[in-house]
Amino acid sequence: MMEAIVQGGPISRASISKLTGLSKQTISEIVRVLELEGWVQETGRTSGHVGRTAVTYELVHDAAYIVAVDLGGTKVRVAITDLACEIFAEDIAPTDPRGGRFIVDQIAKLAFQAAARQGIARDKIKLAVIGVPGAPDSATGRVLLAPNIADFDKMDVVSAFSHAFGFDVMLENDVNLAVLGENWLGQGQSIDNLAYVALGTGVGSGLMVGGHLVRGAINAAGEMGFLPLGADPFEAESLRTGAFERAVASRGIVDRYAALAGRRLTVPEIFEAANGGDQPAQTVLDEIARHLARGIGAIAAIANPEKVILGGSIGLRPEILSRVKVFLLQCFPYPVNVETGELGSRAAIIGAAAIGLGQLHNALFGVDAPDGRISLPKVDMGALREAV
Repeated sequence: MMEAIVQGGPISRASISKLTGLSKQTISEIVRVLELEGWVQETGRTSGHVGRTAVTYELVHDAAYIVAVDLGGTKVRVAITDLACEIFAEDIAPTDPRGGRFIVDQIAKLAFQAAARQGIARDKIKLAVIGVPGAPDSATGRVLLAPNIADFDKMDVVSAFSHAFGFDVMLENDVNLAVLGENWLGQGQSIDNLAYVALGTGVGSGLMVGGHLVRGAINAAGEMGFLPLGADPFEAESLRTGAFERAVASRGIVDRYAALAGRRLTVPEIFEAANGGDQPAQTVLDEIARHLARGIGAIAAIANPEKVILGGSIGLRPEILSRVKVFLLQCFPYPVNVETGELGSRAAIIGAAAIGLGQLHNALFGVDAPDGRISLPKVDMGALREAV
């Protein structure tokens, strides 16, 4: 019933009957219960048909809300979405450098403040999905392989967030969320074999094979920063940060430019200098793009994705995309389709909403469903693109 309403609404009881095979009497009884509980509402009557008109129903989009979070090493983005993935409230802040419980409290505060600004009652928020830069450990609640977030590898992060919010919390790798977001609403729509590479403060990748997200044995699939490329993987620092991340992420870019130019600039200043003709800056961007091309080549050799999407504050830069395309042709035997993401910095937020919607719909309505899943609702793409 809810699958038919989520996907087909506004929809009449007769149409629901055709889709589900249930009798109209059964459908009427279920609709009545769903109306009383506030999940479904009348939206009008059918038109353009011969004979009597029929009442139509649709999901009440604001019956419940989800907190979607993208936690990065330097910034945290928090959004409140309804059951139709409309973003009602959003906030961005620098990530608390103290890490641990300070970040947990910061995110909960940002979420509740954003909800209060839009008049969203706390008891209507049912779930939080938090994208983290690392590998969530379901057994302990810790987040492993996250060198840019202090203390998350030493504490039960899931329990801390659940206590701070007062409702259920899910942790997922942030780049996994990004590839889901782009697959649902962005550059990777209708692509079952898809890779997403995020480059910024750190570097990571998300991978879909055969339409399914690849997580690995300990949720560490796609931890691209630990590829044994770029820097010496046998150095002690590479076991903490990752050899590849040391070479290509923001800190590596800044350090490499300082070594070549004898002065330190921020990453945006290095891009600006390169575009202004600064030779050391151009050399750094060339080197970063060559490393990134090697990393993408490694992904392509193993998983053979139809498309690789670049994201992150550095990966979204056109100067990186153009260089990567050139270097890939020089180091890989067949063409790899590489593009920048359409959802920009919101890819992980959209992916968090996707996972949250699926989880919430299933928890509310799909407990006894044969396959345990309810698909995602249609989204007003025009409105979403305007928001992005």
